Amino acid sequence: MRRWPVGLVMWLLVLAGAELACFAAICHFFVRTEHGQMLDLVALTGNTVGQSRVEGPVDTILNTMSALSLAIATAVVGFIALIRRRVALAVGAILLVGGANVTTQLLKQIIYRPELGVDMERAAAGNSLPSGHTTIAASVAVALILVLPARLRGVGGVLGALFAAVAGVATLSAGWHRPSDAIAALLIVGAWACAAGVFIVIAQHHHGGVEYGPANRFAVRALAVAGLVLLAGCGVAVMLTEQVLSTPPDELSRLRLLTAYAGGAMGIAGTAGLVLAFVLATVHRVVPQLVPPPVEEADREMAAVAG
Repeated sequence: MRRWPVGLVMWLLVLAGAELACFAAICHFFVRTEHGQMLDLVALTGNTVGQSRVEGPVDTILNTMSALSLAIATAVVGFIALIRRRVALAVGAILLVGGANVTTQLLKQIIYRPELGVDMERAAAGNSLPSGHTTIAASVAVALILVLPARLRGVGGVLGALFAAVAGVATLSAGWHRPSDAIAALLIVGAWACAAGVFIVIAQHHHGGVEYGPANRFAVRALAVAGLVLLAGCGVAVMLTEQVLSTPPDELSRLRLLTAYAGGAMGIAGTAGLVLAFVLATVHRVVPQLVPPPVEEADREMAAVAG
């Protein structure tokens, strides 16, 4: 029997709890307080600066993310795992994609956004947190990392983080979502990645010894450093926006609006980088490079050969 990786399971549970705590804090501040709503509004208003130049690519990116594309991507993820003869991995990856997207849609309906007189133009739309499009992109990216061979995970992690970040920023550029919506979606995906990891570890417990693949240390460090730098830039932009928070957004200069928008975009990209870095840091232990048949099955095969 494979020894229980208690430390790994505890780490995944703690990480999931931390991501959910961050989600709750973001939801409370940016949805339920006037201060948070104002910061989101200024960043969202900043998307008008140069919007005409990126409108075409942004629409193309967002229009490719639909229920149909999600179903196709989920099927591809499951197929990759199955051709590698990893049934538990296929189920875990599908659990991640389905769980994250269902959770996002439920939360979008459940979370109440009070009207605090901040963004009257969008008041009738109600709550928009978390972002469904960002959830689709991030969940598919993480699921692909889980099912890819070990030698491809590093590149897949970097490209996945870029894809999730671009999708999140695209929702901001199109005016569909506020920065906090996309960040919240990324945290939901991160928590579900931990849940899927725990499931995969438990499902593989009946196997014997396993062989672990490479740890992708370079990609993990690159994503972590990039994520922290981007979040630091987001913090600076927030502080600069704080200086003019009492001024109506339509009266702010282009530079101030662009600064707020850039801060929101850096917050989204930085969160994507850290979430994918955490996934890459543990995936080689969650998904071993070589999984032998279950101990009982191996014993039967040996007995048959001996007989």
